[in-house]
Amino acid sequence: MMRVSTTMEPFAPRRELGRTGFRATALGIGDVADRNLPRERCVATLRRAIDAGLNVVDTAPNYEDGFSEEIVGEAVRGVREALFVISKVDDLRAAVTPQVAGSLARLGLPRTDAFVFHNVSRLEDWQAIASAGGGLDQLAEAIRRGETRFRGVSSHHPEVLDAALRDGRCDLLMFPVGPFVDARYTDDILPRARAAGAEGLEAHRPDAGKLLGDTSGYNQPLQERPRGKRSSGGTDEQEALLPRMGAAECLHYTLTLDPDVALLGLSFANEQDAAFAAARAFRPLTRDEMARVRERAAAAIQGKGPVWWNPALVEA
Repeated sequence: MMRVSTTMEPFAPRRELGRTGFRATALGIGDVADRNLPRERCVATLRRAIDAGLNVVDTAPNYEDGFSEEIVGEAVRGVREALFVISKVDDLRAAVTPQVAGSLARLGLPRTDAFVFHNVSRLEDWQAIASAGGGLDQLAEAIRRGETRFRGVSSHHPEVLDAALRDGRCDLLMFPVGPFVDARYTDDILPRARAAGAEGLEAHRPDAGKLLGDTSGYNQPLQERPRGKRSSGGTDEQEALLPRMGAAECLHYTLTLDPDVALLGLSFANEQDAAFAAARAFRPLTRDEMARVRERAAAAIQGKGPVWWNPALVEA
């Protein structure tokens, strides 16, 4: 395995992640797999973030059709015990045991620290996994077998998260927290999750990457593109440029809200550098500054595809 060293100072673990007892760093590492890139480069990119001190790693079977889990398994070798590794149960209606076995095989690990039901964003899906003998009970069996230690859900619907909090069996919750999210996530779910000790954050690039670039979703590397005029067919024309935000203001907004962990994609070295610099320069934003960031986000999100993590806005 190629090892990439870094001179960045490590981020110190600061507080427990949900109800797990694991002391997590403020930033965590989300999906870093891209089948268009050499495998060793993906592994080295993930290891670069681990070497910088980040200690929470999130993956899932449907991230690049299992490739992400393979990358994670290779990158954590030799440092596994210092990390909290999360994978997902993607098929919410299928048996859990074979899904857990498949993930562990791709990871090459005897266990994860947590398995989380992925994108539980309809109440009927939550009701299915929460029912007697459903997914949560099946994950409890996986815990007893030693295949994982904790269970939870990731969701893009505040009503599902409300039901999970009232149920009380989830050790951690993963949900969007950023400058363009349904206010219920931050005003209701986040403080209640913190009080219940079952908290987490999913933010794979700020608001699916839409705020930082001219993109409609994931798998678009953070990059600077020429602004102004471009040549097309021998004639000059004005390039259509959509509003953007900076990585620092997006991350500072999220860190001001103070989730247990902010999970970022960090799929490229320049994305890592931008996130690390922003984290080192962080100071909590004032109420007025938070309001201004939300205004900028509302403008920057326009014209970049559906806002699927905000059900109230989608359904309105």
